[in-house]
Amino acid sequence: MAPSAESRFTVALEDEQATQHFACEIANALETGDLVTLSGDLGAGKTAFARALIQHLAGDPAMAVPSPTFTLMQVYETPRFAVAHADLYRLSSPDELTELGFEEIAASGIGLLEWPDRGGDRLPRDRIDIAFTLSPARGDNYRDARVTGYGRLAARVARLDALRTFLHRADYARAARHRMQGDASTRVYERVVRDGQRAILMNAPRRPDGPPVRDGKSYSAIAHLAEDVRPFVAMADGLRRLGFSAPEIYAADLENGFLLLEDFGIEPFVAGAPPAPIEERYLAATELLAALHDRQITPTLPLPDGTTYALPGYDRGAFLIEAELLLDWYVPHRGLAVDDAARDEFRQLWLSALGPALSGQQTFVLRDYHSPNLIWLPDRTGYRRVGLLDFQDAVIGPAGYDVASLLQDARVDVPDQLERELFTRYVRKRGESDSSFDRAAFANVYAVMAAQRATKILGIFARLDRRDGKPQYLRHMPRVWRNLQRALGHPALSDLAAWYDTNVPAFDRL
Repeated sequence: MAPSAESRFTVALEDEQATQHFACEIANALETGDLVTLSGDLGAGKTAFARALIQHLAGDPAMAVPSPTFTLMQVYETPRFAVAHADLYRLSSPDELTELGFEEIAASGIGLLEWPDRGGDRLPRDRIDIAFTLSPARGDNYRDARVTGYGRLAARVARLDALRTFLHRADYARAARHRMQGDASTRVYERVVRDGQRAILMNAPRRPDGPPVRDGKSYSAIAHLAEDVRPFVAMADGLRRLGFSAPEIYAADLENGFLLLEDFGIEPFVAGAPPAPIEERYLAATELLAALHDRQITPTLPLPDGTTYALPGYDRGAFLIEAELLLDWYVPHRGLAVDDAARDEFRQLWLSALGPALSGQQTFVLRDYHSPNLIWLPDRTGYRRVGLLDFQDAVIGPAGYDVASLLQDARVDVPDQLERELFTRYVRKRGESDSSFDRAAFANVYAVMAAQRATKILGIFARLDRRDGKPQYLRHMPRVWRNLQRALGHPALSDLAAWYDTNVPAFDRL
C-alpha cells in the first residue's frame, strides 16, 4: 500500500468477552513505535478496551488499569514494550502531552490515546484508530468497533483483517491467542488454544524481493531464501512423508502467508545457564541427519493447492553471496574495510574451497538445523523425537552443511569432545548404510561448510546490530569466531585461513 493509503474493517462486539478478545487481537499485531487512537462517545468502551489490551500485553488479567482521565497519562511496563496510555479529554492544550513525555515513551514502546480529536493536527499520520459506537437496540453491552489504519499502518490493518478472515474460516476465530517470543525474522508466531486443543499460528507476510545486488537479482533470489510460505508447506509435508517429525498443517492461506500448525510444545535441546546441549537430544538430532541423508530425495514437492514447489540448489552463487556478508557487515562493524582486490581473492578462494562440496553428494539441506529450531518430542521414538521447525529456506546441497550447523551451534557452546562424538556417530551411521561413504571426504566438506556458515553468521549478527537495531546477537560473536577458527584449521582451507588472518579482524580485537 502507498504511504497515504487507508484501510478499515468493522468488528461487532456483542459483549465484554468479545471486547477482551478483540483487544488481544490488536495487542498481538502491535510493534514498537505504534500509536493506537481510541475514539467514541463517553461510555462507548474506549477505556475497557485499553484495559483489556494492557492486561493482555502484561500477561495479567487482574492487573489494575485505571482510566487516565485525571492523571492524563499512565505508563505500564510489559514484557514486549512500555505502553503509554493517555486521555486528552481534560487536556487544555496538545502541548501538555509532550510535556508529560507521551511522544517519547510511545516512540520506544506503544501509545494508546483516548479522545484523539482533541489532539488537533498534532496526531501523526501513521496510526491505528479504533472508533467505538454503542448499539442499544442490539443490547446494553453491544458495540461496533471500526478499525482504520493510516499511513504505514494501513497495510497492517489490512493484514489483520485478512488474518481474522483466515481464522474464522478455520474455525479458530474465538481461540485464545498469545504471541510468542520473536526471532530475527519478520514472521510472527502465536500459540492458539481452542477447546483445549493447541496450535501454532504462523503469520508470515511475503518478504519483499529487494533491490538488485548482482546480475540483476536481489540478495534473496541469489541466496534462495523463501519469500512466502509455500516452501515451508511443501517441505513440512515432504518431511512427514519421509517419516520425520515436521508439524502437521491444519489450515493454510498460501497467498497471504497464514498457517495453523501442529504445536510441538516447548521441550528444548539445551538446559542450564548458560544453556548447554542435552546429549541424548543432540544424539537423536545427529541420527536424524544420518537417516535423512540416506533417503532418496525428490526435489519437486507437491502443494495442497495442486501446484508444486521445486527446491533450489545450494549453488556457488548462494554460498558466495552469503559468505560476502562478512565483508559487507562484519568487517565494517569492526571498523575496517576490504578493497576490491582482496574481495576478488576472497571469492576465488571460496570457489576453490567449495568445489569438493558441490561435486559430492547433494541432499536436503534444512539450513537452520540448530538448537533453537528443534523441539524434543518425548512421546515419540528414535529420531522422530526431534521436532523440526524453520526449514522454509531448505535447498538441495552438501550433506555436511546441516551437520556443521548442529555440531557447531552459533548460540550454544558444544564441547569439543561432544562434537567429535556426534561427528563419529554420524559417519558411522552413514557408513553402515552406504559402503561407499567416504569419511575423509566428508570431513573435508564438513570443515568447508562450518567455515562458510560461521562466515555468514558473523555478517548476519553484525547486520542485525547495525541495520536492524538488535544488538543482543552480538553476545554470540565470540563463539562464532571460535567456530570459524576451528574450521579454518582444516588443511584443505589453509589458503583461506591465511586470507582471513590478513584481512578479517578477530572479534576480540579492536
